[in-house]
Amino acid sequence: VLPLSHDEVVHGKGSMLMKMPGGRDEKFANLRAYYGFMWGHPGKKLLFMGQEFAQGAEWNHEQSLDWHLLEHPWHGGVQKWVKALNEFYLATPSLHATDGDPEGFYWLEVDQSALSVYAWVRQERGGAAPVVVLNNFTPTPRPGYRIGVPNAGRWEIVLNSDAAAFGGSGS
Repeated sequence: VLPLSHDEVVHGKGSMLMKMPGGRDEKFANLRAYYGFMWGHPGKKLLFMGQEFAQGAEWNHEQSLDWHLLEHPWHGGVQKWVKALNEFYLATPSLHATDGDPEGFYWLEVDQSALSVYAWVRQERGGAAPVVVLNNFTPTPRPGYRIGVPNAGRWEIVLNSDAAAFGGSGS
């Protein structure tokens, strides 16, 4: 289980957004990248109140969530990203059918810590329907970065946390 429960965003710990390094743009980019990592990784997913749109303030049980933040493209972008992740997760059994089975996960790229790049495969039993999850945890684009994939053929990017539709740079 990869929970981001209320324990992460109360009692002086701040919001998930405020835990991210960098300036405003980098904080949102890092949070989107982190959520992409979590949805691609084995384990069940859990967000807590306000995390789905990157509430900036720590959660407070005595007031409502800051829904007005959705008027800003950065917060709306995170909400759209979480929605896209949820829809893809639901439509892609490779991301959940083998959560408890070692056959459902294997590393592709684990030795590039200097570049903060990690990649793995999620797949159904027997290696069916592989999905490659590729993470770049830096603000540095990696054009032309190559990794091996499990099968020959044409592979396409299905989700990109840096897409303009989610508030990213579009790279």
